[in-house]
Amino acid sequence: MRTLLVARRELAGYLDLPIAYVVLPSFLVLAGTWFFVLNPFFANGQATLRPFFELVPFLFTFFVPAITMRLFAEERRSGTLEVLLTWPLRDWEVVTGKFLGALGLLATATLLTLPFAATVAAMGPLDWGPVVGGYLGLLLLGSAYVSLGLLASVWTSNQIVAFIVAFLICFAFYVVGRALPMVPQALAGPLEALSFELRFDRVARGVVDSRDVVFFVSVVAVALGLAAETLRARRWR
Repeated sequence: MRTLLVARRELAGYLDLPIAYVVLPSFLVLAGTWFFVLNPFFANGQATLRPFFELVPFLFTFFVPAITMRLFAEERRSGTLEVLLTWPLRDWEVVTGKFLGALGLLATATLLTLPFAATVAAMGPLDWGPVVGGYLGLLLLGSAYVSLGLLASVWTSNQIVAFIVAFLICFAFYVVGRALPMVPQALAGPLEALSFELRFDRVARGVVDSRDVVFFVSVVAVALGLAAETLRARRWR
């Protein structure tokens, strides 16, 4: 219950700041422009959201750090983190609550793209299996990115530094799979296992493998655990 209170506080904080009114429209405009104009959707004559699901993981590497950079960095800079830590909350409750608040904003941005699917369905027969898999994959991928962005934010009091660190981490996990043809065979297996893009792609095709789900959940658990430990160490300084 206390975790949800922190999450609600975080969501309200987003609505009180320009970030929600900049990030959400920018995400929708970029995704829509790519899918319907630059793709180009209408010239292809195919009822598919595949190009959309190919683009959004890349967009997440920019937009998720923009959402998460203030989670702890701004609190540390302004001194409100010390006030927050005096609340009767465990460190993991603070971390999880902030994670849920940021994920709620990202999920809202993602769900606002559902009219894209409705538009495609109106143009022709749409296979909803990959569509459902794609949105499930975006939720799992977004959760992993948010947890990594939160971890970057808890390390610094500078939002710009938090953004850059989060972007570099998220982008590294995104592109690692693309380096497979250029690395020795001995490294190909471990790199493939770490690739967010390859795991997301399987889910987006409608192939929901429990190993991919467990992987993303594990990334979230490890990142939030490290963030909570960092917060605990700061509390006792």
